[in-house]
Amino acid sequence: MIQKQNLFSRIAGISTIALCAATGLFLVKKPVQSIPAKPAPEEIVLDAEVRSLPGKLDNIPLFNSNSPEWVKKEGILLSTFPPDGKKVPAAHLNFAFQGQFNLFAHHFSHTPLNLRTLYIGALLYNPSSEPVTVEVLQAASYLMEPDAPFKQKPALSESPNGEVYSGPGIRAVDNVLRGMRQPAFPAKLLIAPGETALLMNRPIPVRGLEKPINGRSTFVRLKSSGKVYAATLAMYAPQNADGGERAPTLEEWQQLLNNGGLAGPRDKTPTPPAATSGSLIYGRVAGVQQGSGWEAELVDRDAKNLAIPQTGKAISYAISTLRGGTLGTQQVQAGKMLARYPDTAYDAHGNYGVHYNLILPLHNTAQKPQTIAVSLETPLKEDKLSKNGLRFRQPPLDFPYFRGTVRLRYQDDGGYDVTRYVHLWQRVGQVVEPMVKLRLAVGETRSVKVDFIYPPDSTPPQVLTVRTLE
Repeated sequence: MIQKQNLFSRIAGISTIALCAATGLFLVKKPVQSIPAKPAPEEIVLDAEVRSLPGKLDNIPLFNSNSPEWVKKEGILLSTFPPDGKKVPAAHLNFAFQGQFNLFAHHFSHTPLNLRTLYIGALLYNPSSEPVTVEVLQAASYLMEPDAPFKQKPALSESPNGEVYSGPGIRAVDNVLRGMRQPAFPAKLLIAPGETALLMNRPIPVRGLEKPINGRSTFVRLKSSGKVYAATLAMYAPQNADGGERAPTLEEWQQLLNNGGLAGPRDKTPTPPAATSGSLIYGRVAGVQQGSGWEAELVDRDAKNLAIPQTGKAISYAISTLRGGTLGTQQVQAGKMLARYPDTAYDAHGNYGVHYNLILPLHNTAQKPQTIAVSLETPLKEDKLSKNGLRFRQPPLDFPYFRGTVRLRYQDDGGYDVTRYVHLWQRVGQVVEPMVKLRLAVGETRSVKVDFIYPPDSTPPQVLTVRTLE
């Protein structure tokens, strides 16, 4: 007798009648229910004049430590120390900071051996014969778990006190945008001649998490009275005699700096700027980038204000454009690297940590009152616009491309000064609601100030759009 558990694996070549006779089963033929195919996504082209962003990056250097992003081998993440006397000279970029500079560090730990805690250290070194004071102007550092997990949020949320965030980097730059310095960071460091100070010594724990994956993002604004060198390093927690973990000491960090090599594994090697074929790999940043801020007044050419577009039209200013993604402007805003490791990004693609500070002096030239909307949007990435406008789609692609806080300052229709912080969570190609709507009288000029620190874990480019509503 044919066993029933093997029967259906042998169904090929056996007629339905023979099958019923062999098993005593009666088969009832049911109509096949077809699964409806998903409708093709709808492409939406929004009629907009896309303009380059006026202005340029400032000259404030940014220490950008983002490679390797996933650390499995302890070592030097980024060192601008002099290579003299170091065991691995190539791991040190010999770049001194003086005056104002910023520090950004963004790294993750994934299933380390024995679930050991990875520490991130940041060192500052005074090479001179005089004491140096380093002011810590603003500073924040957060873990992914439990401080700021990557969780889906509404496309736009009011966040007056920083209570909305979706990732550690997003939360860190949000704090700095608000002028905050976490209590764990000192207000200033006094570094004696020839000495090294510890700016940060923070853990990335994974033990006890549902998945042994965690990360830490740090953003700090600094001002030094003299030359200093900086370094970030990764070290697994040293163990006490009883096997428990402890934080590394300054001496242990210095030993790793002097004798260690680069942390690993290394990220993908980027595509050289001169390459004209093959896939474009931007690479992760590890080096010193030129520029920490971009200030601009968005006005018409040879004018003091921005004439709002015709009804139903829009003007969009490109934000954080990069090679292969200029949205038809041919403008690359990515910060140039003043010092970098050969296997890391050639430019600071994405401008993580760059403060965009933009003013829109909006002027109504129409013969009737007009309602305008101001939006930060994430269209489909293009280098040259393939359609007469910016391309979006419904439904949008699933991956979030912009997550972060935007500050808005303007006078509302009632004449009151308003300051708002809004958290945006946008998928690529998503058609979004505006951040603000205003009703402009005939001949009225009213300014809207939009500023944000470009948030880590976002993907450029974006556009700042002014649209005159129907």
